[in-house]
Amino acid sequence: MKSEISTPQSAPAAPAAAQSTRRFTQLLSSTPRGARLARLLAVQQLAQWGWPETCSVSESAAMVVAELATNAVTHGRVAGRGFRLALVVESPDTLRIEVTDLRGDRRPLPRTTPSTEEEAGRGLLIVGSLATRWGSEAWPPAGKTVWAEIRLSGRAASG
Repeated sequence: MKSEISTPQSAPAAPAAAQSTRRFTQLLSSTPRGARLARLLAVQQLAQWGWPETCSVSESAAMVVAELATNAVTHGRVAGRGFRLALVVESPDTLRIEVTDLRGDRRPLPRTTPSTEEEAGRGLLIVGSLATRWGSEAWPPAGKTVWAEIRLSGRAASG
């Protein structure tokens, strides 16, 4: 697991969320187990940053990570290759969630109204309802990153 916190050396004492960029990245297997692990790791990392697993930020992030990771495993899988999860807090009010896979030819397209009889097809609707913004971008040479931004409510604890 790789977790980075970049803090300016001469920064005055202030809440950690307000003074630093927080970044967590992890490569995971493109399997259902890898998708589950992505969700668990996201919740654990947010707790380390000060958002407990029962707060709305953590619950929303868990659902977004679960949907994006499941899509990466289902639609972005390349045999023998994994996907990457990244969590980034660059500003005091936004968490950016990124899931990168190697299938750039398969960009996400949300359905406007899935049939009530379909069991799948609602994941990106869930992401859209929880995120302030979301989208996808090419990830060279042939992949894509699907990202979502969640508004951070309250301040994370220092540390």
